[in-house]
This record gives sequence, C-alpha cells and structure tokens, in this order.
Amino acid sequence: MTQTDGLRMAIDIGGTFTDTVLLNRDSQIVATTKTPTTAKRPALGALAGATHVLETAGTDWQKVSGFIHGTTLATNALIERRGAATATITTRGFRDILEIAYERRYSQYAIDLVKPDLIVPRTHSLTIGGRMDANGQELEALDETGIALLVAELKALEVEAVAVCLLHSYANPAHELKLRDLLTRHMPDLVISLSHEVSPEAREFDRLCTTIANAYVQPLMAGYLQDFEARFRQLGLACPILMMTAGGGMTTLETASRLPIRLVESGPAGGAVLAARIAEATGEKNVLSFDMGGTTAKLCLIDDFRPQTARKFEISRAERYIRGSGMPVRIPVIEMIEIGAGGGSIASVDRLGRLQVGPHSAGSDPGPAAFGKGGDKPTVTDSDLTLGLIEPGRFAEGRLQVDPDAAQRALAKDIGGPLGLQSDQAAFAVSEIVDESMASAGRMHAVESGKDLSNRVMIAFGGNGPLHATRVARRAQMRRVLIPRDPGVGSAVGFLFAPVSYEVIRSRYAQLDTLDIDGLNQFFASMQAEAEQVVRAGAPDGPLLQRRVAYMRYHGQGHEIEIRLPDRELTTSEIGALKAAFETEYSRQFSRIVPDMTIEVLNWGMSVYSHAPAQAPQSETQNSHPAVPTGRREILCDVSGEWRAAGVFNRPDLPPGATVNGPALIVEAQTTTFVSADFSAAVDGQGNIWLTRHEEAQK
Repeated sequence: MTQTDGLRMAIDIGGTFTDTVLLNRDSQIVATTKTPTTAKRPALGALAGATHVLETAGTDWQKVSGFIHGTTLATNALIERRGAATATITTRGFRDILEIAYERRYSQYAIDLVKPDLIVPRTHSLTIGGRMDANGQELEALDETGIALLVAELKALEVEAVAVCLLHSYANPAHELKLRDLLTRHMPDLVISLSHEVSPEAREFDRLCTTIANAYVQPLMAGYLQDFEARFRQLGLACPILMMTAGGGMTTLETASRLPIRLVESGPAGGAVLAARIAEATGEKNVLSFDMGGTTAKLCLIDDFRPQTARKFEISRAERYIRGSGMPVRIPVIEMIEIGAGGGSIASVDRLGRLQVGPHSAGSDPGPAAFGKGGDKPTVTDSDLTLGLIEPGRFAEGRLQVDPDAAQRALAKDIGGPLGLQSDQAAFAVSEIVDESMASAGRMHAVESGKDLSNRVMIAFGGNGPLHATRVARRAQMRRVLIPRDPGVGSAVGFLFAPVSYEVIRSRYAQLDTLDIDGLNQFFASMQAEAEQVVRAGAPDGPLLQRRVAYMRYHGQGHEIEIRLPDRELTTSEIGALKAAFETEYSRQFSRIVPDMTIEVLNWGMSVYSHAPAQAPQSETQNSHPAVPTGRREILCDVSGEWRAAGVFNRPDLPPGATVNGPALIVEAQTTTFVSADFSAAVDGQGNIWLTRHEEAQK
C-alpha cells in the first residue's frame, strides 16, 4: 500500500460507538462520523459509518487506497469470557503451571481473596512427554505414542482450541511444531496456538497465559475478520485491510487472525498514537493522553513524543488497581491505565448509601436512559445532559435523538431518591464521582511510573473527553489542556498516522561480560527477517526502520529494564558502552547502581516499521481576539455549583487566534468541549483548542 495515494479510511469499533474517518492524500480529514456500535454484528455498524463518510465526501470505494481497522472485539471476548472452549497442553510434570502461577497471593492478608480467572480449568490441562533444556537441546524426545490418548482426551472435552506451551520452546520450537502437525492429522478443525509463535519468551506462566488468551479468541476473531473483509470487498474495497495492534502499529489480516491477542487494546493504542503526533507537532515533550469514550476512559503518559510502552498487561483484574489480580498477557503494548468511566457508565447507590459510577456500561444497546432505546439506568451521559452540557438537538451529529426528561427521571429514581437529592444535584454528584475517578487513575498511573502530572499537557479526545477534560485536569492539578481537531473520533484518526510495524521479543540468556557478539547478530538477523516479512505484507514499498533493545538486569534479579541498542550489528568494542547505558538507566530508576555485580540479558527485542504518514503542514497562529457566542445556555457550573449562563460557540466557526472565557460550550459534530469557569480557551494555527486554567484559580 502506498501511504499517500488516494483516500485512506480508518474504522474504530468501540463498546458504544463506531468511529469512521476519511483522509485525503494531503493527510487532511475530509469526512468523519460516529455510528452506534452493533454489538451482535459489529461489521454492520462499521459498514454504516463507511458508507456515510463516502457519501459525505462524494466519492466511492475505488478511490480508497488505504484501510485501517481497530476493534474491541478481542478485548470484550476476554473480559466477558465469550471465547472458544480451550484446553492446554504442557510438558509432562508441568500440568499445574496455572494453579501455581507466581507462587504468591496478590493481596497477602485478604481472607476472601478471589483468584484470577485464567480461562482453562485444571480438567482441561493436558500434558505430553518430551523435554528441551534452557539452551534448546533435546533431553527427551517428544512422546509420539501419547498422541492417540491426547486426541481422545481433547475430543472428550469437546474443545475448539488448544494452547500448546512446552518447556523452553522459545529456545527450540521443534517439539511444539511436531505436536501441531500430529494433532492436525487427527483433528484438522482444531485451532492450535503455539507459545513460541505467540510469546517466545522465558517464564512459563506468562507465556502459557498469553497463549491461552490467543487460542481463546482465535476462532472468534478469525471468523469476524473473514466476515468483515468479505462484506467490505463485496462493496468494492480493493486495497488491503490493515489491523491496528496494541503496540501502536499496524499489521495484516493474516497476522491478526493468527495472533489476535495483539489486537487487544488496539483502539486505545490509536488514541495514544494521535496524542504523540500532536505532542510532536506542538513541541510538548511531556503529555498525558486522555481518551474518554462511551464505555471506558484511557490515560497514557507520553514523553519525548513517544507513548510509554510495556511488554505485559493484565486482563480482567479481580481487584481493579492491584497488580497480579488479573490474567497476565505478555505482548508489546502501549502502556495505559483504563477504567470503566465512559459516557455509558452506569451510576448507582450501593447498600451502604455510597454513590458509585461504573465499571458497568449501558453500551449502545440499550444505552443511556436519554437514548430512549429501553435503558432505564442513569449514566454519565444522562448526567451531562441534565447539567446542561449537552445540546440535545446536536448530540451525535443530530442523528440520535436524546430525551433530557428521561435522563432526569432515571437520575431522580436511582440516585436522587436514595440520597435525597433533586435530579440536577444527583447529576452533579455523578459528575463529581466520575471525574475524580479518572483524575485518581491518572495520578496513580503517574506515581507508578515515578512521574508527575502537574507540569504535563493533557491531550483530550474521544466522544466524552473534551466534555470532561477541564474537570479532570483541575482534580489532577494540571494547568493546560489541548483538544485536537475532530476529537470525537480521535482514536480512528490515530490509526491513520500509525506505521505498519511488527515487534519480536525473544529470550536468549547471556552475560554481558561473555556476550557472543557473532551469535547475537545472527539471532537479531532472524528476528529482523521475521518482522520484515510481516511488515512487507502491509507496506511492500519504501524503506523500513528498525529499533533494537535489550532487557537487562543484575544477576539474581527477577525483572529487567529496557536498554536501547544501536540499530545495526554490534561489535565486541561496544560491550562497555552497553554496560554504561544499563548503569545510567538503572541509576535513573533506582537512584544507585550495584558495583561489581554481573549484568545479564534475558530478552532481546526487534521492531521493524514503515515510515508513518506525513502530517499536514503547520500554520501560524493569528493574533488573538475574543470570539462572539452564537447563543447562551444555562448550565450547572462545576466551580460554583450554581446555575449560570454559558456562551455557546460553534467550533467550525472559530478561526485561529479566537479566544473564549469560561464557562462556555464549544460545540462540534461529534462532541462538545466544556470550558469550565476557571479556564479560558484559545484556537491555534492548527485548529487545536488550548484550555488554560487561570492563575488565580490555582491558588
């Protein structure tokens, strides 16, 4: 695919809305839309959005030369446990890897501790003889005589998928490959995930969990992607369909079908890519990305124009903020914190009289009470509508009618009644709770990373991000907020600026002092060939870039830190520089080094990626001048707690240099930017809205 030819389309299927964006060859947005997500048949909502933007732009499918898709389907299937019946096959003697886990409790003194749901029960944990050592040498041949019994057990369990995780297969996958061939002969319809393909790293528990998650969603995702492609091909789409990955890059449908675990959190990753691009365009090195949609809110730290990344995250934590309480998945991922706080998050009062918001969501069907589709539970959107922050006639481009009276009735019944509040005060209470929850999540995420939010710029987007940005920023002690153009479909916009990429991380133990440079260079060459094969399927032309890293630690430590390597073959003379780089980073993180301690490397990483599409040319900011409101609207002020008039402005009518003092509502097709009373707004040359908190309000 040539990135600059013709039109490029991106579709992001979220839990509540499906966002669609169409870009021209100059990277200018020509059409966007939000359509309700069709949960049972997600492709139908995507088709509706695609058809709408093409009609708006007055074009057809023959002009579309680039297509990127992201979906929450894999994430939701894992969270809601809607995947395939799955079994595991491990090396004989290691049946209880899942039961043993990390050999510790995630909450040491909790009497009623709930163990993470790891999908596969012990009855579905099978084994086979054979053994490799940590260097990949065969100690015992694979027990082929046990295949008949294994097949009989799998058939009796009626499983659709199996996760194969044999000991040290990351060092030598021969046994896993042979086992797959043998099983396929007897059970050709069985979906088989091999750990050395899904997560070729040491640490059996993490590797097994990742392989299970991949196998669990693979039948569902393969069927979905096949159906999705067929529907769009039938309409006339001729270019390849690329999928957004959790690591912030794109990959092919074939790779996505084989490794669907890499699609988990793909939508939020697009938002982080967008925020990083905006940070680079504006020269802001320290940023907090704030993406609030209909179901969840996602926050990500961005430093030096690069989102914070990780190699591991957890699914379905039993305790939302406690590490170790979920199912670990080890893949390259943009690191963010995600909480159940979106426009559709349901508010309730528990039996102790405490107001709670989320994590359960009304979704798109039935949706908030105001949608009039059968929902009767009060949500954050119902609250914002009651507070006067949403103009009913312009919600969701005016194509979705909302009923303010229904929102007030739901709030009065479920919140106001139990707490003795009027509907407007109930709405205000819901807003206070959800905004504090998001600010607390941001503060926690920053503290865990050893960073501070106060000097960062918040880049807010998503259908509800601009509406809540100033309220969250105030609580997080942040002074500046940036609202980009077309924020309501921000993640989908981010898809269009992501490179085609693929990252490989493999285990190869080595001590730095005795590093085999020639062997390591050959090792990197094989990883590079694997990654390039995937990337070239989506970006057949043009130069490719690469990024090499080593995961290093002191001998005896349990975890590693990432050290950047030169993006080329290494030489023996550079070992000293690698040691210095490790000690510098270790000292930065832990304020000291450990003298005379052996340094070792467990994992090595290779990323190969295409050049990202160019951004639109910059424009100079014009002289500032006050904007004239098109009207006024009564809102319940979040600063004073009183009803007062707020100016209403149409965002498309605000030229560069326009300024607005709060309280104000800046309305556009898919969202509204709320300028709180203690903030002012200014439009820059790119059309971004900068929200700045008044100095006196910070004292």
